[in-house]
Amino acid sequence: MRIVVSQNMTLDGRVEMLEDWFDPARQDPELSAELRRQTAQEDVLLLGRRTFEDLRGYWPRQSGDTTGVAAALDAADKRVVSSTLTDPRWRNTTVVPGDPLEAVRALRRAPGRDVVVTGSIRLAHALILAALVDEFRMFTYPAWQGRGRSFFPDGFDVPHLRRVDGRVFPGGVVYAAYQPAGLDTPVRPRASAAGADAGEETLAGLGSEQED
Repeated sequence: MRIVVSQNMTLDGRVEMLEDWFDPARQDPELSAELRRQTAQEDVLLLGRRTFEDLRGYWPRQSGDTTGVAAALDAADKRVVSSTLTDPRWRNTTVVPGDPLEAVRALRRAPGRDVVVTGSIRLAHALILAALVDEFRMFTYPAWQGRGRSFFPDGFDVPHLRRVDGRVFPGGVVYAAYQPAGLDTPVRPRASAAGADAGEETLAGLGSEQED
């Protein structure tokens, strides 16, 4: 299966939503149709615990949802990375309690279609650093946040990318999908000014609890 990181982000590349630039219930019909098209190619939705709980706390309550997202998420094969969560309380959900990188490597070797990671910033960053991502999908909103975590980990030397898909939606969202070139081995980010290894910080604790 292919590992896909798909994120909503601002013009300055921020995926951490610290302001109100994103509203999941307000999407133009063309964007909703594109999301449904991508979901139809997805075999697994892989999430960190916090993102999973955010989704679980919102979408199952949207009985009048017209975007199709609520029904798609309910039916999806959901895997949530956590060592403390025992009862996910959402159907079609499996808890991944061990090393998420090993779990993703196993998924990547298995036959099938896309494994999509969305939100779950620490998990997504760890997969990027471990060279386990086959495609990056960016839905860029016309907003500038100026703070918060970005699509790629801080200090990460982004490889050459090849665009494989893209379009502009009436509401102003720009979608682009990229595949990495030459990202065959784990990549360590540049050391920070203080000399800390950001890669170790990103990967630390993922085997015990994924909080995003």
